[in-house]
Amino acid sequence: MHTLNKFILSKKIFATVAHWVMLFGLICTTQAAEPAASQQFATQALSIDRILAIINSDVITQIELNDRLIVVERQLKSQGTPLPAPELLKAQMLERMIINLLQVQFAKETGVRVDDTQLDKSLRRIAQENNFSSLAEFRARLEEEGVNFKNFREEIRNEIIFTRLREREVESKLVISESEVDSFLANQNRQEGKDVEYHLAHILVRIPEQASADKIQASRARAEKALAELRGGTDFGQVAAGFSDAPDALQGGNLGWRTADRIPGIFLDVLQKIQPGNASPILSSSNGFHILKLIEQRSKNTPVVITQTHARHILIKTSEWMSEADAKKILLDIKKRIDQGVNFVEQAKQFSEDGSAVQGGDLGWISPGETVPEFENAMQKLKPGEISDAVQSGFGWHLIQVLERRNADVTTEQKRQRAHLAIRNFKADEAYQDWLRQLRDRAYIEYRPDPIKLQN
Repeated sequence: MHTLNKFILSKKIFATVAHWVMLFGLICTTQAAEPAASQQFATQALSIDRILAIINSDVITQIELNDRLIVVERQLKSQGTPLPAPELLKAQMLERMIINLLQVQFAKETGVRVDDTQLDKSLRRIAQENNFSSLAEFRARLEEEGVNFKNFREEIRNEIIFTRLREREVESKLVISESEVDSFLANQNRQEGKDVEYHLAHILVRIPEQASADKIQASRARAEKALAELRGGTDFGQVAAGFSDAPDALQGGNLGWRTADRIPGIFLDVLQKIQPGNASPILSSSNGFHILKLIEQRSKNTPVVITQTHARHILIKTSEWMSEADAKKILLDIKKRIDQGVNFVEQAKQFSEDGSAVQGGDLGWISPGETVPEFENAMQKLKPGEISDAVQSGFGWHLIQVLERRNADVTTEQKRQRAHLAIRNFKADEAYQDWLRQLRDRAYIEYRPDPIKLQN
């Protein structure tokens, strides 16, 4: 049974926003860094514009691609990642732009929007997290670094939209059974190294939806080429930027630190056989072909006592039929009735658009970090018995009531929660890639050849 619980309320919006902060080279940018991207792309940007691809009713132009390449090259250089071959990088960036444009189109068709008020709130948070006193100061710094603030603002809007699409179209439909958690934990108990954390990087060569044998072989050949470059001494981040279809490709495929219970079994088996600094052979899954790099590993120390919050909520979702303003108004009307003495549980059962409605909106015990920032920040400010004002998240508008808090030894529960989250993350990543693949396969995409190359 699906419920909008602590496992679904992820923190992906601001994780994704942080990615874009890095992409534009905003964190700790030094004066020693190049003030602009390579002369090659800068020169190309001055050339006559042309259409590179038609995607349904929209187009991607040469100048748009060049602008992205300038930003990406700056990011790769700031990370110390050697640049892939220009044609590989262009192909990677064009494909990424196509996928992003398809998501923007789908969001417009299905009513997923981020208004200016919500966008400005997100931008202010980015500014605060990067130690700027105001959004104006943050903007000034961006423009000093050569970043077009209007374009940056729209990129952040799109990234929030993409996160909301993922939550609505993929994560909200996932179901993880207790038997899956039991099986996962039993497997982890059999695995060696379960008390170890792994710092990983990753390359994914995706297999197209309903791919023919020839297309599968082509993907395999591309993965083999990537592996050959790695074994020939090419930097992993450079190969990831040139070959990987994963969202983190332009960050060198870096997955950060992961515990064993957040790593699929087929990956973990290989990681226990390779030394830090080495890459795996090619691994296959339903999504495609993978290459892992074990950067380093360390022992983990898991906290066992945490403060948990028992909360319930009422959710009114936004959609193409329900605007943010209307959803908020409905929720505020519900709050008014509760303030006047109407039972919260009955209102949740009647109006909440979430699987937890049958339990009167009860979300159970929530540990820190298990909900999106908007939800958690509002919840943490409440005393037991208090009810929040309307709180907006990527799911819609929430009314939150804190029932009680406790300091708990959650060793066993935490293991199950982490197992649940690991299963969900793995399923969500696969399902999201499948959804993007289906979105692309349904679209009309036409590549326009370079007229200069045709003449040669």
